[in-house]
Amino acid sequence: TNPGFVVRITQAGLDYAHQQAITFLEKELTQLKLPDISGDFPILRVGKVRYELSRLDLHSFHLPYSRISLVPNVGLQVSISNAFAEVDGNWRVKIHFIRDHGSFDLKVENVYIKINLKLGSDTSGKPTIDTSDCSTRISKVQVHFSGKLGWLYNLFYGAVESRFQKILETKVCESVARSVRGDLQSYLQTLPVTAKIDAVSGIDYSLVAPPTATAQSLDVGLKGEFFSLAHRSTVPFPPLPLALPPDHERMVYFGASSYFFNTAAFTYHAAGAMVFEITDSMIPKGVEFHLNTSTFSAFIPQLEKMYPQTPMKLRLSAPSAPFLSIGPEGLSLKPVVDIQAYAILPNSTLAPLFLLSLVSNVSAVIDVKSGRIVGSLNVGRYGAGVAAGGASVRMLQSIMNIYASSILLPRLNERLDQGFPLPLPDRIQLSNILVRFHQ
Repeated sequence: TNPGFVVRITQAGLDYAHQQAITFLEKELTQLKLPDISGDFPILRVGKVRYELSRLDLHSFHLPYSRISLVPNVGLQVSISNAFAEVDGNWRVKIHFIRDHGSFDLKVENVYIKINLKLGSDTSGKPTIDTSDCSTRISKVQVHFSGKLGWLYNLFYGAVESRFQKILETKVCESVARSVRGDLQSYLQTLPVTAKIDAVSGIDYSLVAPPTATAQSLDVGLKGEFFSLAHRSTVPFPPLPLALPPDHERMVYFGASSYFFNTAAFTYHAAGAMVFEITDSMIPKGVEFHLNTSTFSAFIPQLEKMYPQTPMKLRLSAPSAPFLSIGPEGLSLKPVVDIQAYAILPNSTLAPLFLLSLVSNVSAVIDVKSGRIVGSLNVGRYGAGVAAGGASVRMLQSIMNIYASSILLPRLNERLDQGFPLPLPDRIQLSNILVRFHQ
């Protein structure tokens, strides 16, 4: 299935996310719980030395050099080099009748970590992430024991350093895997796959396929489809292929195709939301004519004879969902509007008078504010389509233009200014936003 909405995260965007992630990972690694270490170490002409290290505290873990890179068709790779850590704790040693204890500190240097991240999607269309591989290599460990028997500690500190190295190499990857599967996966799950817009519709932002890594970006294809909250039905037109322009300067790009907007029109039309009414009380003050049969009798004489000085109502509806097109100049559409005129009888019933179809040129301006797509419409002058019943085309054109500019347009633009949410995970804010239109 082709996406109706595409998100592209570039290397610049990944670098920014990587900065935040490394800070978090440093904090996570300092919370590693290291086990007590004990063992026996044979010393020539001395015998077997029993040692025990306890209350190990990893009080710092620094990752000064790291980078994230895209691995085409695979996912992401995080490389960390020259990391270092500091550990302290208590020691106890026993050899024959000699016993001693004290404290120690240990420095771990030249730590190299490589993490491969696999990206996917679950059955609900949410993104998933997991570690496909993790390796840690430590090339330098130095331990210093405080105490009087320095000659004794020097005999077995090599064994302690070796044990520490193996434990840390295992624990680091365990911590990374736990953070990815827990914290990072939970964070990605905050990406909304559905967003309720109002009482009529919602947006489906579920992934149509796992994210795709290329040499320059990470592309995510989303369904990008409006749907009815009351009754979801199949959209009667397919999404066309959507390819973003080859830009990679910004951190993130969002691409919304005409399919995205046209499913909105289809959903609201099917829900009956594209029906508007106009009465005389809605005509702005200062307008010389009123919406009644006397006004139209100059053009349709039989109206005054049938319903003398009777107020009228116009009901506007779209016979079909208007389709929007996107070009370099912006968004545009040519909706057909059916105008049914009624006489409002004294008992409040409506008597149909005539039907007129009008076509208008509508342009739209799109922007993004506070993570939401907002817009406004500009309606051109209406032109006549097919008229029935001998209605005055010129009079209705005048009424329609007044209604569009002073009543209908402000109402629609007020709704469009509330906007539709972009698919953003928690705590993400956009800045320096640029909106462009492409054919």
